[in-house]
Amino acid sequence: MTRVLAPARILLAASVILFASARHSAAADPPAGSAPAATKPATTTTTTTTPAAKSAKSGSTSAEKPKPAAVDSLGMLEKAVAKDSTKFDNLYRLGVMYLDRDRVSESIRVLQKAHQLKPKNHRVLVNLGAAYDAAGQPAQAQTYYKQALDIAPTDSVATCRLASSYYAQANYKDAMELLRNMIKKNQGAYCAYFTMGVAFADAGIYRDAIRMWQKVVALAPESPEANSAKESIEVLQKFVK
Repeated sequence: MTRVLAPARILLAASVILFASARHSAAADPPAGSAPAATKPATTTTTTTTPAAKSAKSGSTSAEKPKPAAVDSLGMLEKAVAKDSTKFDNLYRLGVMYLDRDRVSESIRVLQKAHQLKPKNHRVLVNLGAAYDAAGQPAQAQTYYKQALDIAPTDSVATCRLASSYYAQANYKDAMELLRNMIKKNQGAYCAYFTMGVAFADAGIYRDAIRMWQKVVALAPESPEANSAKESIEVLQKFVK
C-alpha cells in the first residue's frame, strides 16, 4: 500500500509542540507528595526526533526580539551559577533555559551538573533526554527517559517523549505500545493522544488522527497541544471530506 504523507504544515506544527512539551517546568523541586511539575512550552526551540518530522525547525526565525526580562533572567542565572555551581535549582533552571534557546551543548553540560547533585531527580533526567534528542543522540536520550520512568513510572512527559524518540527511529511497535499502555493506565494523559495523532497523520490515517486530537482538545483545551491539535484538525478535515 502506498503511504500517504500528512500535509507538511500539520507535521511541522505538531512536531514543534511535541518537543516543547517534552520539558518539565524549571521550577524548584515540589514538596514531597505534591503533584508532578507541569510541562511548559518552549519559548524558542529546535524540533528534533519527533514522530512526524524528525528534524524540522520550529518558528524560531521570527524577527520578534526576545523580551529584555528573559535575557536578564538568563544572564542573572549564568552569573549565579558561575559564582556558586553547587545550587541545584539554579543549575536546573539554567539548563532548561539553554534548552529553550537552542543552546543544546550548554544545556547538557549544566543539566549534567544538576544530575550529579540529584541523580534521582526525574525531571532532570527527562530534560537531559530532551537535550540529547536535540543533539541528535536518541540512544542516549532514551536511556535518560527510561531512567526517569524507573524513578517515576507514571510520569506522562517521560513516557510521551520516549515514545516520540522511538517513533523517530522507526521503532513504531514500541512507540505505540508505550502510548496505548499509558492511555490504559491514565485516560487523561493528553500528550499520549497527541503523539498518537501525529503518528496517525504521518501514516496518512487522517480520521484516526483527527479523533486523537479531538481527545486532546477535550481533555486539555488550554494546552499548547490543544492549540496545535485544533489547527491540525482544521487542515485535515479538508482531506477526509
